[in-house]
Amino acid sequence: MADSARESGVRGSIRPAVLADAAAVRAVTDAAYRPYVERIGVVPQPVRADHAAGIAAGHVFVTGEPVAGLVVVEAHEDHLFLDSVAVHPDAHGQGVGRRLLTFVDAHARALGLAEVRLYTNALMWENRRLYPRYGYELVERRVDGPYDRLHYRKRLAI
Repeated sequence: MADSARESGVRGSIRPAVLADAAAVRAVTDAAYRPYVERIGVVPQPVRADHAAGIAAGHVFVTGEPVAGLVVVEAHEDHLFLDSVAVHPDAHGQGVGRRLLTFVDAHARALGLAEVRLYTNALMWENRRLYPRYGYELVERRVDGPYDRLHYRKRLAI
């Protein structure tokens, strides 16, 4: 997608995805995670996700027209699980990721949840620097099959 088209859509609101967004959700997710495939030696789980099912379940929120970024979240009894954050490379450096992470905190609070949890692959070292800057603390490192994961949490005032 042309940079100017992507740039024009990054300032939009964050909204629940609809089924018509499924192809864009897949495209943004694929583009965002593509650089990690060779590094970690396995396709990241968000790339293999059933995006239409996630959208139908109300777990996917998007921003931009065309879609420039998204989050996939799932509410649990005691926390909001942040399954994926994906920003199209053409939209990097434009505050899309920051807005999405701020949205996740607000969404958790709106649901009455005082904690957000996530995990990231240990070889995605960019995330190891990023998440603590947004208030996430490392809880544990766990190997799940082919995935070496760092588990984080963020406690929120509600």
